[in-house]
Amino acid sequence: MNPKILLIHPPLVKPSEPPAGIVKLSECLTAHGVYHDILDANLEGILSLTATTVKTQQPVGRWDARACRNQDVNLAALRDPKTYRSFSRYARAVSDFNHILQLAGKSCGVHLSLSDYVDKRLSPLKTDDLFEAASHPGRNPFYPYFSKRIGDALSQNPEYIGFSLNFLSQAICAMAMIGFIKKCHPRQKIILGGSLTTSWMALAGGKNLFAGLVDHLVAGPGEKTLLELLRAGENKDGFSCTGLRPLDRLSYLSPGRIEPYSAASGCWWRRCSFCPETAEANPYLPQPAGQVIHDLHRLTHSVSPALFHLLDSAIAPSLLSALIVNPPGVAWYGFARVTPHLADEDFCRQLKAGGCVMLKLGLESGDQTVLDRLHKGIDLQVASKALRSLKKSGISVYGYFLFGTPPEDEDAAKRTLDFVCRHAGSLSFLNLSLFNLPVNSPEARTLDTEDFSDGDLSLYQNFRHPACWNRPRVREFLEKKFKKHPLIQPIVRRNPPFFTSNHAPFFNL
Repeated sequence: MNPKILLIHPPLVKPSEPPAGIVKLSECLTAHGVYHDILDANLEGILSLTATTVKTQQPVGRWDARACRNQDVNLAALRDPKTYRSFSRYARAVSDFNHILQLAGKSCGVHLSLSDYVDKRLSPLKTDDLFEAASHPGRNPFYPYFSKRIGDALSQNPEYIGFSLNFLSQAICAMAMIGFIKKCHPRQKIILGGSLTTSWMALAGGKNLFAGLVDHLVAGPGEKTLLELLRAGENKDGFSCTGLRPLDRLSYLSPGRIEPYSAASGCWWRRCSFCPETAEANPYLPQPAGQVIHDLHRLTHSVSPALFHLLDSAIAPSLLSALIVNPPGVAWYGFARVTPHLADEDFCRQLKAGGCVMLKLGLESGDQTVLDRLHKGIDLQVASKALRSLKKSGISVYGYFLFGTPPEDEDAAKRTLDFVCRHAGSLSFLNLSLFNLPVNSPEARTLDTEDFSDGDLSLYQNFRHPACWNRPRVREFLEKKFKKHPLIQPIVRRNPPFFTSNHAPFFNL
């Protein structure tokens, strides 16, 4: 008999949809006949923590009292499509529910939100602090939940326990849970995978940074390694997606089930300067378009999702075309690159007819010289046509812009401001971020760099900007000029608080 395994998705990330990495691992294990169980400790933990807080909290202000009094109403509202017809009602429900999480974290010295976990004492960028979190799991605000829940799950006596670690906001909780298991159930072997684990392994040259706590670190897709450890035979390519049955009973904070799906790992463009994908040498591994279409149709009939979330770094144009020819029958959204396909109005209308409700576009800059020097492969004239075509077709655009890159200066940033203003009517939402320099980026050798933080696990570096366009100046420009422009301010205010792009498509359904 194959060994059993328990897969855990730790807090804290946006609780809007099932965890994508574990979805894929579960499908693989099911196809190979491997007994396993899944625990979404993120969603369960958040709901448990807020429910306990409402019962035990003594409100000290009007907001505390309102948020606690309306918790059940707000949870129901976030799961009701009607709420998304009124942005103010939606924002109130999110804000009040988030406030309860903040109250829950205060006693532990942790700032909790629906999208982040910040510990005042411990940093997820320091190995020593992560070991400290493992040594004292009882200090974690989620301890009352996971100490009982994991204890119950381990009654099935799995030989392996796998954690999927993808975001810094999960790191401290993951280590606290691992520390609890090691103290109470030392026989179990711990496996740690996920995209953040992969990045840390690249940083450490493959070394096990958590020896003594973690038995196996897994870089990249984990199917092959898990099957080897579980003695389940060779990985079968092309197994069918049937939906994540163990999590069907869970009700996420969205107005309908969002089904995450990855058609490829890595990026098909792979030429951008300062790209983490390039710095970590991640290959582009797409699934055949026919397999993707088959999977989406199967999921449509088996789990009846309200929305597909395509997780690719950039959906390939060939897959966009395949989705037009054979649409999944359910609305979908994801990241795409600006290509001539999207500048074609007929193509965009067909995308819309095929279910596309929103595209996230990494436009990055409104200055052509900056884009060229970053090797983005984006022509601003094509981008302008694409934005107009998508607007006419009824597809929302979540525009991503990046400030403070090495080739940008203040004049270039102002040209980005002008570009966004000219296309304000075609941009439904905006993501405005500051550039971070990846530690292993080949281009970093051309810059004067210094440590980003004193943490040994930091994936980024500070650098002296060639044009003195440093982070404080960039941040001041964004806050005082960019976001306050009368054409841009309304777009920024439309961004769904905390859930951002995960909920944005529902405002166009």
